This record gives sequence, C-alpha cells and structure tokens, in this order.
Amino acid sequence: AGTDAGNYTITYKPGTLTVTPITTKITVTADSNSQVYDGTALTDSGFTYTPGILVTGDVLSAVITGSITDVGSTANVVTSYKVMRGAVDVTSSYTFDTSVNGTLTVTKRAVELTAASASKTYDGTALTAAAQSPAYAITSGSFVGTQGLASVTVAGSQTLVGNSASTITGHTLKAGTDAGNYTITYKPGTL
Repeated sequence: AGTDAGNYTITYKPGTLTVTPITTKITVTADSNSQVYDGTALTDSGFTYTPGILVTGDVLSAVITGSITDVGSTANVVTSYKVMRGAVDVTSSYTFDTSVNGTLTVTKRAVELTAASASKTYDGTALTAAAQSPAYAITSGSFVGTQGLASVTVAGSQTLVGNSASTITGHTLKAGTDAGNYTITYKPGTL
C-alpha cells in the first residue's frame, strides 16, 4: 500500500543455490573370511564403511567379488558402490577414499591316519601290520566327497612276546584328490 508500481522498473536476476559434497571421506572395506577346505567356493559379499558420515535416509550399497575353492588366498574386491536416497542416486554428494579389499583364505583340511593295532598269543609266527584288515583307520578329520586315499602302506612285525609299533610309511591319493588341500599325518599302532 502506498507504492505506485508505475514509478518503478523492477527486474529479476537469478541467484545460485549450491550444494557441495560432504568432504569427509568414506572408505568402503570388503570383508575378509576364511574356511577349512571343504570343496565349496568361499565367497563373502559383506563390507563395512566409515560410520557417521551418511545423511539419515541415505543407504550405501556395494558389490564385492571374490571366490576361492582350493587352499590359498585371494582378494575380496570392492568392485562398485553407490549411495541411494530412495530411488535417487546421491553418490556424488559424498567423497570416497580408495576402497580396501578383503582377503579370502582357504586352509588345509587335516586328516590323521592311525596304523592298526593288533595282538595275539605267541605261536611262533609274526604278527604283521600289513596283514591287518583294515591296516589303518582315519582317526581324525575326513576327506571331502569322493576324494580320499587310493592306498596306504603299513609296516611293522612282532614275533616274540612283547610289543612294537605298526607304522604308516606312505599313502597315495585317489585321482581328483589334490594333496595341496590336505595335511595328512600318521600315528602308530601297537603290535
């Protein structure tokens, strides 16, 4: 009231609204994991990221790739990540540091073989480890699936009253059984 529009020339100029990214860096770290060899692939899609930076309502997701079946280690790699606010990608609103890969490790499966023990009354003939059936037993651990032993060699003999060890002197694995996936140990029996 009291202002005559005819006395004024009013023009408009746009201003600029600028939203800058959050500069505190977010680091995405892939999980590390391990398992004893079991014939299946070890994978882990888990990850963590620097807490306390995301705005409430924003959700960070990441794609993690890595897989290992036989004994050894491999990288669990952060291949991509994004931040979503509902259906809107707001990744560019954040600053990310270099991602950190995890490690996937498969360790050897332990199998313990024990030579057979046996006894008999003295009869003048030798009691031998090789004559025992079975000549050995798996006393700890196991082989995966159809993997296993093709043969086991045992030694030991006792003829006179007393005792001595029956021992495993070697083994061969079935085809398809990778020796690198197993730690095979021997324990003696008693004749």
